[in-house]
Amino acid sequence: MPSIITPDLFDANEHSVDIIELQFRGFGKRMEFCGPCAVVKTFENHIPVKEMSGTEGRGRVLVIDGGGSMRVALMGDMLAARLVENGWAGAVIHGVIRDTPQINELDFGVKALGTTARRAAADALPGAEGLAVSFGNVRIKPGDWIYADADAVLVSPVELSL
Repeated sequence: MPSIITPDLFDANEHSVDIIELQFRGFGKRMEFCGPCAVVKTFENHIPVKEMSGTEGRGRVLVIDGGGSMRVALMGDMLAARLVENGWAGAVIHGVIRDTPQINELDFGVKALGTTARRAAADALPGAEGLAVSFGNVRIKPGDWIYADADAVLVSPVELSL
């Protein structure tokens, strides 16, 4: 696959793509990743992510809207490894993760707001999947294409030429 260079993609498609206006940190061995997305919305609960990690990724990107919470990790090393095993390209998380040294050893890309050691409580609120979410001044729908590199995360309603 050719390199993903988000500034070049933006310049070539500036009227048809959006940039998520958040300062993500990058984790995992894949510094660049792209694919159509599946969407999960959850707040301080990793169970909806765990459920999605058991499905076939087929090169997709998992977008997780965690409401921007910095309190509770939505993904750890075991969930990330399961996503890799099931063929997911990466994850974009409006929230935080944990177990980053182990995630950094995986052939997987993660963009998250940061890290914490805390996991979800047993009585965490349920989540939802398959709906549109909004964060970083961008609305993201299931099936939108995600393009991520060290500079940015772009969202496009269609696949772009690399």
